[in-house]
Amino acid sequence: METAQEDQLVTVVISQLVKPGNEVAYEAWVKDITTVARTYAGHLGTNVIRPQPGVRNEYVIILRFDGYENLKTWMTSRDRQYWLTQAESLVESEPHVQQMSGLEAWFSIPGQPLKTPPRYKTALLTWAVVYTLINLLSIFLSPLLRSLPPLIISLITSGIMVGLLTYVIMPRITRLFSFWLYAKSRV
Repeated sequence: METAQEDQLVTVVISQLVKPGNEVAYEAWVKDITTVARTYAGHLGTNVIRPQPGVRNEYVIILRFDGYENLKTWMTSRDRQYWLTQAESLVESEPHVQQMSGLEAWFSIPGQPLKTPPRYKTALLTWAVVYTLINLLSIFLSPLLRSLPPLIISLITSGIMVGLLTYVIMPRITRLFSFWLYAKSRV
């Protein structure tokens, strides 16, 4: 019987500082390692977020797999270990590796190392923001969309909501509530 962890989509976020002057070689390395990762069962895609001066100074590689077991196979593979060895001279330190699932990816603060808060905090904050946003969108969009079929209204509203959450609201809310989201435990 599969556990919830085994049948859930898994995202791994790897951040790494590249030694100045090694960016071109690192780009070639990223292309090579992602080509190999694609051959592994369950690989759903790779995205690379390149450094942005003043915002984020590290490379961030985002890998998606269809489940924990397939991710584990890649993460513990000889192929991956070989490619990590090839990058050692290009980078300043060991990569910071973080496994995420669900909405956790919304909760990273630009310019800070990627980390996620406890799930109950992400759920509470997401719920509060979605509740507020859906009510505001309903108030302002209803008069404009009244003549459209309900499914089209839902399509437009949800599209606007996801775009606003991803690119406008959650980055700002995450910064605003960072004192609570990332509070150190006192245990």
